[in-house]
Amino acid sequence: MPTQSKKTVVRVRKNTAKPRRVSKKRKKAQPKSIPAWLKYFLAALVVVFLIVGFYFFFIRPYAYRWKPCYGYKGYGVCIPSGYPVHGLDLSHYQGTINWLELVAFQDQKFPLNFVIMKATEGGDHCDTTFVRNFEAAKDYGFIRGVYHFFSPRTDALKQAEFFIETVKLKEGDLPPVLDIELAGKNSVEELQHKAKLWLDRVEQHYGVKPIIYASYKFKMKYLNDAIFDAYPYWIAHYYVDSVRYKGKWDFWQHTDAGNLPGIKDRVDLNVFNGSCEQLKQLTLPKQK
Repeated sequence: MPTQSKKTVVRVRKNTAKPRRVSKKRKKAQPKSIPAWLKYFLAALVVVFLIVGFYFFFIRPYAYRWKPCYGYKGYGVCIPSGYPVHGLDLSHYQGTINWLELVAFQDQKFPLNFVIMKATEGGDHCDTTFVRNFEAAKDYGFIRGVYHFFSPRTDALKQAEFFIETVKLKEGDLPPVLDIELAGKNSVEELQHKAKLWLDRVEQHYGVKPIIYASYKFKMKYLNDAIFDAYPYWIAHYYVDSVRYKGKWDFWQHTDAGNLPGIKDRVDLNVFNGSCEQLKQLTLPKQK
């Protein structure tokens, strides 16, 4: 039987795809380069700002330490002239005090008459060196004072009661001190109200007006009121030749860089604005 040949049919598919459009590449805009002189100018400006900021915040506040002392110098610092009564204040930052050495080797030109020490802070913290310093100051013949570091976040009356429970002042001691340095989130009116609560309760207990300790700037911003002007004022005003505060003040903490025998760390030094006899008149009278 004859074989029939099969025809192979090849189908050609038509390409129905649309031809791709060749997109024209957009030329990216070249960023304009900053002129070299402008780069140097901006860099120099940043350096100047850094130098000025460093001087303002880190050098200027302490520049007084390196100023020449034209008056008397004692305990490693320039001593304010015209104030015969000198003293110091202490806390746990000064560690253990060698009281015998402090008394024996102090500068005879500027004998130390009074010591004010930290007792309490907030509503439950007692300074670890208070009891020891409180007894030693009396034993070594100093007029002693005690301060409370005020916490703006803690109830004022709770702080007052804690101070009263901790501190047993006696005849010849200075009035209690309210050390107020922080405002927290309180407004001026709120902080004044809290401070007055502490002052009133402590005055009621000890029978004398407490001393207010505050820096010059803090006093002017938060306690610049006739109510607080009625209290003895202990001003913290460092690295100046004289007190700029125009109101009445009783104590001046003039440096935090004193170097005293018997104390390893730097210590705050103070003067009293009056005579030794006037200082004694400020102390607590004999209890009836």
